Amino acid sequence: MGREFLVRADGGARGNPGAAAFGAVVYENGKVIKEINETIGIASNNVAEYRGLIAGLHAVHSIDPTGHVLVEMDSKLVIEQMSGNWKIKHPDMRALAKQARESHDPKLVKYKWIPRGENFAADKLVNEALDGVVAKSTPHRVNFLTERFQTSDLPTTIYFVRHGETILTPQRRFSGVGEINPELTEKGQMQAQSVAEEIAKRKPDFLVASPLRRTTQTAEAIARETGLKIDFDPLWVECDFGVWDGLTHAQVIEEYAEEYKQWTSSVAYAPPQGESYEEVTARVQQGLSNLVADYPAKTVVVVTHNMTIRCMVATALGAPIESIFHMDVYPCSITTLNIWPSDGLIAVRTFSERGHLPNF
Repeated sequence: MGREFLVRADGGARGNPGAAAFGAVVYENGKVIKEINETIGIASNNVAEYRGLIAGLHAVHSIDPTGHVLVEMDSKLVIEQMSGNWKIKHPDMRALAKQARESHDPKLVKYKWIPRGENFAADKLVNEALDGVVAKSTPHRVNFLTERFQTSDLPTTIYFVRHGETILTPQRRFSGVGEINPELTEKGQMQAQSVAEEIAKRKPDFLVASPLRRTTQTAEAIARETGLKIDFDPLWVECDFGVWDGLTHAQVIEEYAEEYKQWTSSVAYAPPQGESYEEVTARVQQGLSNLVADYPAKTVVVVTHNMTIRCMVATALGAPIESIFHMDVYPCSITTLNIWPSDGLIAVRTFSERGHLPNF
């Protein structure tokens, strides 16, 4: 019987894409037996994370080709894709996943997601590699967007629309994926009609929506104005707030004081029976990857929610997830991205536009 190993891997890019590196740590019986880190030039975060996984599996295979491996990473995207739970649509990611499967017998490998705080050793290796390459580089930073806009390379354009007002919106009650599943209010229906008329002017090619009731109703208004069919995608549902669904922040502070304190202190903490912001961000990253793979150089409308849009913008900017606490998205506002299918370069064009909502 083969030996048993733990691999913790990570990757990162300063800029997305940008100067990138990976790190991997191999453990046996709780002791570090191998550390690997390397810079990989200009790449995206996801590419760097996959490269860290591949390096870790290669290292194990060189030590014992029959070894059993538990891979732990804080990239839920990579873990879910390699576990077979999420489809890999982007050809570059499929190639990297194939390379990972070929690095060590996949029947001997299991995958587990861990919070960022538990992956500090691999993260440290990534930053050590990046600190070295950045220190040696010139202070000039390439403006990828300026260069891209000067080419004929066409991006996928995505209009993210938050749903209209529900009975929970005015009091800012927690409104996730629970049983309440509220409908639009009369005001929310008016907002939906206004945003539908604005979206129709932009002539989108496709319409995607979260399957919750409030997003469905908003998407139906857009479908009537554009003639587009709605493609429902559960990756774009709101954050699951668990037992807090329907409560005000004041009620949660009173009834779940310690849990609320942890939730406001860490994006890795999930409300009871709910979902962390790290997990929402991973869903959003998978959703963006799918949109670019499914609709290259097309214009897509995605009807979704406040927290998913905030996590999406943080991802687009390459900002820490904690940056979502410095954003807010108005009901039926429009947030616009360009994403280039060739390498995943993202430009945030607008955020929470609401000029089409003159009376709201």
